[in-house]
Amino acid sequence: MYSKAIKHLKTNDPILHEIALSIEPFELSIHPDPFIRLIRSIIGQQLSVKAAATIFARFEDLFPNKEIEPNYILKIPDEKLRSVGLSRQKISYLKDLSQKVIEKEVELENLQELESEVIIEQLLKIKGIGRWTAEMFLMFSLGRPDIFSNGDLGLQNAIRNIYKLSNKPTIEEMEKISNKWSPYRTYASMILWRSLNNEPK
Repeated sequence: MYSKAIKHLKTNDPILHEIALSIEPFELSIHPDPFIRLIRSIIGQQLSVKAAATIFARFEDLFPNKEIEPNYILKIPDEKLRSVGLSRQKISYLKDLSQKVIEKEVELENLQELESEVIIEQLLKIKGIGRWTAEMFLMFSLGRPDIFSNGDLGLQNAIRNIYKLSNKPTIEEMEKISNKWSPYRTYASMILWRSLNNEPK
C-alpha cells in the first residue's frame, strides 16, 4: 500500500511527495494483542521510550509466564504495582481498562470490523485514554491507513516546517492540508514524523 500512498501524494501534494522520497519505504502493521498495546500506551504516557520500556518489563514480570491478563491485573495489590514504577493514577487506568474488558464494555476482539470513529468512541470510555492515544492506537496497533491526529505536536511542527507557515497551523489549516492525503493520511503522518525523526510509539 505504501507505493499507492506515494503515488497519491505525487498527484495531490508534490511538497510532501518530495519529502517522502528521502524517507525509507515502510508498511503499516497490525499488532496481534490490542490489550497489550493499550497497556503499553497507558504505561508510556509522559515517559521517555526507555523509561516506559523499563517499567513495562518490570510490570510484565509480575505475571506467570509474562502473560498479562485483565483478571490478574485486578488481583494485584496496588502497592505491588507501585513497586514496579507505576503511579497511582496509571494503576487506576490499568484496572479500569481491565474491568471494562472483562465486562465487555470495551470489546477488543472485533475491533478490525469496526469503523475508526466507533473504535475511538469505545476507547474513550477507558480512563486515561484520550483521543490522541486512540488515534495512535488506530495507526500503530490496527494499521489503519487513513488516520490523522490534529492534536499531535510533532505533526503540527512538521506541517509548519514543510509548508513554511509563519505560525503553528490551526485545526482548519491542518484539516485542509491533510484532506489532500486521504485515504492515506496515516502514511502521510508517518512521513511527517520521520522528517522530524520523531515517530511516536
